[in-house]
Amino acid sequence: MRLPLMILPALLAGCATTTASGGDNGGGGEVGEVPAACKGDALQQFVGQTVSAELGATALKASGARTLRWGPPRSAMTMDYRTDRLTIVYDDDQKVTQISCG
Repeated sequence: MRLPLMILPALLAGCATTTASGGDNGGGGEVGEVPAACKGDALQQFVGQTVSAELGATALKASGARTLRWGPPRSAMTMDYRTDRLTIVYDDDQKVTQISCG
């Protein structure tokens, strides 16, 4: 019965996804693909604007990020940092209160 437990790590190792450099590829895509890095330079212009699908698409394009995460009022969000993600937090009045990469 010990033999199957001994080969389990070797079987699970085949499930790991890594990039060509050997690291984690940070959230999907093809192996070796570099995630699009979010650039926060021009994002503060969106603070105070009303939340909409158009605003999300415009902010996503301006940031260069690959994914968009909305932060509704009183919501818990993970604190993991992803270089390819844009986060837009808004209040009860549907106004953007914070916008940032990560």
